[in-house]
Amino acid sequence: MFTLTSEAFLEGGVVPSVFTCEGENISPALAWSGEPSGTRSFALIMDDPDAPAGTWNHWLVWDIPESVHSLPQHYRRSRPAHSGTNDFGTTGYGGPCPPKGHGPHRYFFRLYALDTPKLGAPNGARRKELECALQKHQLGVAEYMGRFERR
Repeated sequence: MFTLTSEAFLEGGVVPSVFTCEGENISPALAWSGEPSGTRSFALIMDDPDAPAGTWNHWLVWDIPESVHSLPQHYRRSRPAHSGTNDFGTTGYGGPCPPKGHGPHRYFFRLYALDTPKLGAPNGARRKELECALQKHQLGVAEYMGRFERR
């Protein structure tokens, strides 16, 4: 079974503030295993479907080599992986930062197992471009979710 995990917080639990805009705004460590046969690379999308204006994209990474099965805490893009432009207008990780008083938000980390070593999406691509490339190459998806609320 294809699974995504984090030692930073429990599945469905509260994302610690160090990983949010109220803390250091660094990415949590992630690990995965059990990818489908034929996997040649991975892509990661982190989003918040509870954002007031619709789903908010926090992190886009792709062309993660098949030999890689984890991302360290405070991951910085390293070759050959590529980073996309999140909805904060930057590349790389943008942590949970919902409006104050808006209630708890869910943050989904989705890891895609892909049948190609290179997606062909340009560095800095937005989610729509990335999803177009992903559709043709998905073998499986693993998901991990955390919650965060600003009061």
